Amino acid sequence: MKFRIVAAIALFMAAELPAFADTAANTPPPKPAPRGGMFSQQTGEDIYKGICQGCHMPDARGAVGAGAYPALAKDENLETAGYPVGVVVKGQKAMPSFSEYLDDQQIANVVNYVRTHFGNKYRDKVKPEDVKIMR
Repeated sequence: MKFRIVAAIALFMAAELPAFADTAANTPPPKPAPRGGMFSQQTGEDIYKGICQGCHMPDARGAVGAGAYPALAKDENLETAGYPVGVVVKGQKAMPSFSEYLDDQQIANVVNYVRTHFGNKYRDKVKPEDVKIMR
């Protein structure tokens, strides 16, 4: 069964590859706005669902597959608010920096959301001014 799924995906990708390659070669990637603003989501929950959960999973328990995506659920590393702000702003290991794609308020919102959900109970709030200092 697993082989059939992989084979189907490979066939689909092979059939679509030439069209994608032509489009990709002719279309430059979008340029981020300085200091964020490329993503329209504003609430921490919307940002998490739109950007973060693709790797960290909807339940924030992380995943292992093509890469290792750490769990954010019940994560003691989130206790110090500066740590997740720094990771989102600067990136870490395979996680890219989001400083060019999210503004200070968006980063504060998503960090506050993760620190108060998924079994995390850290209530001290990150403010946009805190994010600005980390840039």
